[in-house]
Amino acid sequence: MTESTATRRTAAPNVLVVLVDDMGFGASSAFGGPIDMPTAERLAAGGVRFNRFHTTALCSPTRASLLTGRNPHAVGFGTVTNFVSSDPGYNCVRPDSAATVATILKDNGYNTAAFGKWHQTPGAETGPTGPFDRWPTGEGFERFYGFLGGSTDQYHPALYDGVTPIDCPSTPEEGYHLSEDLADRMIDWMACQHATAPDKPFFAYLALGATHSPLQVPKQWRDKYSGKFAHGWNRQRDITLDRQKELGVVPEDGEMTAWLDLVPEWDTLSEEDRRAAELLMELYAGFAEHTDAQVGRVVDALERLELLDDTLIFYILGDNGASAEGGVQGTANEGILFNGLRDSSARIVARANELGSPTTAPQYPFGWALAMDTPYQWVKQVASHYGGTRNPLIVHWPDGVAARGGIRPQWHFVSDIAPTILEAAGIPAPASVGGVEQQPLDGVSMLYSFDDADAADRRTTQYFEVFGNRGIYHEGWVACTAHRVPMQAASTDVPFEDDVWELYDTTVDWTEARNLAGTHPDKLARMQELFDREARRNQVLLDNTRMQRMREGVPARDPARVVTYPGTMPPLLPDAAVKVLNRSHTITVQVTLDVAGSSGALVAQGARADGGWSLHLDEGRLAYCHNVADLHSWHVRSDAVVATGTHAIRLESIYDGGGMGKGAVLRLFVDGGPVGHGRIESSTAFYIGGTGLLTIGRSHGVPVTADYTRDNRISGTVHSVRFELGVEGSPAGDADLARVALATQ
Repeated sequence: MTESTATRRTAAPNVLVVLVDDMGFGASSAFGGPIDMPTAERLAAGGVRFNRFHTTALCSPTRASLLTGRNPHAVGFGTVTNFVSSDPGYNCVRPDSAATVATILKDNGYNTAAFGKWHQTPGAETGPTGPFDRWPTGEGFERFYGFLGGSTDQYHPALYDGVTPIDCPSTPEEGYHLSEDLADRMIDWMACQHATAPDKPFFAYLALGATHSPLQVPKQWRDKYSGKFAHGWNRQRDITLDRQKELGVVPEDGEMTAWLDLVPEWDTLSEEDRRAAELLMELYAGFAEHTDAQVGRVVDALERLELLDDTLIFYILGDNGASAEGGVQGTANEGILFNGLRDSSARIVARANELGSPTTAPQYPFGWALAMDTPYQWVKQVASHYGGTRNPLIVHWPDGVAARGGIRPQWHFVSDIAPTILEAAGIPAPASVGGVEQQPLDGVSMLYSFDDADAADRRTTQYFEVFGNRGIYHEGWVACTAHRVPMQAASTDVPFEDDVWELYDTTVDWTEARNLAGTHPDKLARMQELFDREARRNQVLLDNTRMQRMREGVPARDPARVVTYPGTMPPLLPDAAVKVLNRSHTITVQVTLDVAGSSGALVAQGARADGGWSLHLDEGRLAYCHNVADLHSWHVRSDAVVATGTHAIRLESIYDGGGMGKGAVLRLFVDGGPVGHGRIESSTAFYIGGTGLLTIGRSHGVPVTADYTRDNRISGTVHSVRFELGVEGSPAGDADLARVALATQ
């Protein structure tokens, strides 16, 4: 509880923060881009657009900074929650000394709710035992409906209501889509809140999973853009910059930045490569417009409730720049790239009718990410350059902002949102929350600029760092260095002392097009010194081993080498589940079958869209499938039908060793007797997609195998599932598993 609670102003506004995922500066029509976003245009026409607003270049850090008003590393969020380490700036544990704006508003008379993506809870704490103090309902939100991870399947999301995992309210066949569901829930909540407490303001946070991969949306949305991108990504940049200048979001003298050499120019691509890239960009555009349409439904609901004029809306188009995580070629299944494999344009084109459906998990190519960040350099993850960090912001508040349709050029950072909300609500930042002294806000309120386009900047300095990519802004100057390319192997990281720094004077070079490092070495040196000071003050630690440690699963997630789950265990997110990849292991299922011959999962993880595994029954026969990113599916099956009654069913997987993603020898047993054996030649190296849920007695989403459907359930009861885990990366001769296997031959 906030000590010395301020008296809330009678006119305190409702607050709605809408955060779109993975959208660059040059994507939306409201900022000159090729994607129709009429809601963004509507809010911009009735409010103001900030064209020098910045994020952190990565999702979890942006969200932590948004909600706390502090710098990301200062509250432990120098990385995403999937990749935590023990380093204070990267442990993803928000300190109690940095209460969220939701907590402060709730303590001062607001109702609070969050819908959609969270990505603020350390992975190991996302299981059914929590702890729950870093879930949304522990961080100031009285209501939460959404998902905890960085992304989720739009048709089969890993949904939570509060802290309880729940099934989707309907199926894709019935028209289900996550973005629509989130809008429905938010609209219902606002209507109920207004009906029962009309004099009480609310704070609503809509953090959409879109437009993060997987790019999934009904085909009619994609088809609207058919043929609209045949001119390619290089030409699109020119078209977008011309529109940006017409709108005034980029000044007339703004220059196009140089094309990135590591990405091929459009005219050098084969016809097949261009066709695949077009399809994926059409899909992204349809996905983005569909997202904006759901925001429009929320805005329409506010208008029906007669709340729109007195609701302070922040519409943030991207938590970072456009994503290049689809690689140079793009992909129909993002798990392919995340596991170090390659998709092909031929495969993408062959699956054209499926793209965007529940059986695919697409992402567009690097070239389109550069085009969606027009006119800036680089993309998501590259915190050094504005292509990674500059995002559109629209502010709409008719009762509080007299301006209509204006541009605001003041330089601001995502940590400035929280203090702006507090000032608008008339609530001072508390000195203490819950008996804990609060660290000062790093953000500054933007309220001064709402009705004064010519006001001098109040944010003059900001550091940036993600994966070693780093930069510093100070009074119009930017010094920066791009340390690592998105999706490159960690082993290719160069020593930090070998990084080449760049220098830009953005008071005369809006787009960072002219590098002055060679002509202003003294200025560059002073800027580097300033970065070092800010980095030390904010717990930034440069470490080239962090990415490799993250990929290898450090810190370890397994509570023990032997883990037994009850048959009633709710679905587990991958960071909270046992880790069976890249190691020998056994899985023993205690099950009672009421009827012989049924099909369905005994225990499974992942989904078809980009891979996973399943131990299951196929018309009563014991079977195992390992699906590697939907590229390779390996099966081992028994011949005999498992009889009715209670059985101990066991899988033994003896891993080849020698690295990640290697093969394994598999053996199947029923009540100790061997019933099948075989071999998989490869396995999933790192990433299990389809939200990666571990489920017992069922599958989540479209199953990894066609042996059974999503609706299939075995006729019986799974009582327990026991995992015995070998050493990670261990070869076939390792540990007790090999001895067990030899004894049963």
